[in-house]
Amino acid sequence: MTIKNLFYYPSNASMAPHIVLEEIGRPFALTLVDRTHDQHKSADYLRLNPNGLIPVLVDGDMVLYETAAICLHLADTHPESGMAPGLATPERAQFYKWLMWLTNTLQAALIVYFYPERWVDADNALGASQVKAHAESKIGILLDQLESQLESSDGPWLLGAQYTILDPYAFMLCRWTRGFEKPARAWPLLGQYLQRMLARPAVRRAIETEGLAAPLV
Repeated sequence: MTIKNLFYYPSNASMAPHIVLEEIGRPFALTLVDRTHDQHKSADYLRLNPNGLIPVLVDGDMVLYETAAICLHLADTHPESGMAPGLATPERAQFYKWLMWLTNTLQAALIVYFYPERWVDADNALGASQVKAHAESKIGILLDQLESQLESSDGPWLLGAQYTILDPYAFMLCRWTRGFEKPARAWPLLGQYLQRMLARPAVRRAIETEGLAAPLV
């Protein structure tokens, strides 16, 4: 049996696939990419992901990057895990919608918040602070959407009764807001949802392995 190897760094975008691997329950390996020493920019790592971003999943001869793609691949190659709705169903269509929204909308806004200097000229500290403030405001509106989805989902998870890869992904992104003036946990339903996620053994194992400290969300 091929052992999947996830290249990760604690609390980075690798956390969602790490949780998914824990949920699946099959043996896997973890390889730390030490961002503090720029290992994600090393020649060896760039051969895996020319963008120099974390994570990467090596599955046999296949090398895969992009967090959403990795999570979807894991769900599709382990259908017994039930972490994605059936193909060609209305539930699968909604699943695709929310997966794309998480990666292209919420995660993209969070990247702008954490790296505002990328969006202004060099040494423009005032501009960077304005970009960051606008990004935080935008993220608040997006968290409102997640709150509304939980209200209408008629179940404990984003799609309702079925726990899917969307949930580790949403948990990871909500966790990134823990230092905000109004973090995701401040929304009533989101706060309860995050506590349900923290109660899952797979999530706890990933947190312990990655050595994450409080506040966890």
